[in-house]
Amino acid sequence: MPAQCPLCAHLTLPSNLTHFSPMLYLTGLPGLETIQHWIFIFFFLLYLMAISGNCFILLIIKTNPRLHTPMYCLLSFLAFTDLGLSVSTLPTTMRIFWFNSHGIYFGACQIQMFCIHSFSFMESSVLLVMSFDRFVAICYPLRYSVIITGQRVVRASLVVILRGPVATVPIVLLLRTFPYCGSRVLSHSFCLHQEVIHLACTDTTFNNLYGLTLVMFTVVLDLALIALSYGVILHTVARLASKEERLRAFQTCTSHLCAVLAFFVPMVGLSLIHRFGKHAPPAVHLFMANVYLFVPPMLNPIIYSIKTKEIRRVICKPLGLRNQC
Repeated sequence: MPAQCPLCAHLTLPSNLTHFSPMLYLTGLPGLETIQHWIFIFFFLLYLMAISGNCFILLIIKTNPRLHTPMYCLLSFLAFTDLGLSVSTLPTTMRIFWFNSHGIYFGACQIQMFCIHSFSFMESSVLLVMSFDRFVAICYPLRYSVIITGQRVVRASLVVILRGPVATVPIVLLLRTFPYCGSRVLSHSFCLHQEVIHLACTDTTFNNLYGLTLVMFTVVLDLALIALSYGVILHTVARLASKEERLRAFQTCTSHLCAVLAFFVPMVGLSLIHRFGKHAPPAVHLFMANVYLFVPPMLNPIIYSIKTKEIRRVICKPLGLRNQC
């Protein structure tokens, strides 16, 4: 018979305890403690790539006046949300794999989940606004400079910044009003609302319904509108006369389309696992959660550096490879 996990045995409390505990316990990768230092190096490299890549994109856009256009302004907001998403998970993940420290106070857990969910909703909104930008650029190219102005981008960006945090505040604050009993162990190295709410030993119907409604009217709605915009874009591109024109027009969307897939595919997968895969192995939950939070911030700077000609030229210029780019 396999030995019980010492951490879980120590952290599990009697199921009839209903007093609020200010401490929760995060989990690394169970069963892989012997290679924990190698895992730390792997996660450190992921964070280094994500943070340095997005800072690099922000620096390039900031220091090049030619890139001070609505499209690159939106790209800078995407890099900012990716940076925020990476920094939100950095403290607890690195503390677990570096110092083997699993405890987190409930207030700190609330702050972390607020940041993670807020930046996730912000990124979804930024991708939606960017899809509208591509829709206007391809379907109404002659009116692009009139419709997509700096002032409108600033207004849309303010809505993007405020929508996620404002909508997330109520469900995060309500968590403190619930009694918690049984195990305080979370199955990830960071705090997610959909996991913490399962630890409450009381009726959480409002939080569950509010969370589902919030996801439906933010992420799901954004994804539906992005799909609609790309449907119209594909219809417009298909009507172009020559194959070269169709290819050139669609190439302006490839980087944004890759960013959309990198963000929404892991998010949808994680949501399905939490809703319908309760009996799935813990490794599946861990894998999907880590992919959802680590892959988009790491991939987006690479995608835009390779697919965007102007950024590629800026990168190649100091290396003396401008002609090759």
